[in-house]
Amino acid sequence: MEILREAHDRGLIGSDALDMIEGVFQVAEMRVRDIMVPRAQMDVIDKDEAPEGYLPRVIKTGHSRFPMVDGDKDKVVGILLAKDLLRYFDKERHGHVNIHDLLRPAVFVPESKRLDVLLRDFRSSRNHMAIVVDEYGGVAGLVTIEDVLEQIVGEIEDEHDLDADDVMIMQRAEHEFVAKALTPIREFNEYFGTHYASEEVDTIGGLVMTALGRVPKRGERVEVGGIRFEVLRADSRRVYLLKVVPVAEESQVAG
Repeated sequence: MEILREAHDRGLIGSDALDMIEGVFQVAEMRVRDIMVPRAQMDVIDKDEAPEGYLPRVIKTGHSRFPMVDGDKDKVVGILLAKDLLRYFDKERHGHVNIHDLLRPAVFVPESKRLDVLLRDFRSSRNHMAIVVDEYGGVAGLVTIEDVLEQIVGEIEDEHDLDADDVMIMQRAEHEFVAKALTPIREFNEYFGTHYASEEVDTIGGLVMTALGRVPKRGERVEVGGIRFEVLRADSRRVYLLKVVPVAEESQVAG
């Protein structure tokens, strides 16, 4: 990477190419747990629910695939593709269709699986979604091929992602949050009750870079005013995503 950055500085390769090459190196190091959609944020469909009932949710979320479960998220029975619902509702052409006959098999992967291996598996099996399981066999979350590719080429936005642009901070566990680096410091302070102030930067990503004195790499951590930040996504020029853990709350849980 040092040689590549030097080539970039000399104008031999462009910034976009450098970012993507760096993303390839990161994918070889990262694990599924680093990018998965956590269990609490999974949009699922219960197998006993009528398609007419969950169709509005399918339309609202805009996802192309949904895990179908039997009662709870630990019992995934298959993957429903949104496009297959068209066959169900087009009864004049296809007659009566049992929605369960349209399910695709669910693929399960461990949290520790490397992203480059997962990407290879996605390509060979032509699957676009996998259910992530923890060491005890419980469902920990899900991951898609788009999640992996975004580590290489950057954020892939579609018309449904635009609806979530205002969501800058999301809770991932009881004392763990994910925040976009572009979150304004003022908004961050309101959410966490912190009192950060800086005349040099306006965003929480800028605050982290100021604390470290440079653009950090993925996996680097820094504690600022009772909050521990860990870089989840970054390239050679900027930070994109941060894990946020209030240290005081974490120590209370450990105690």
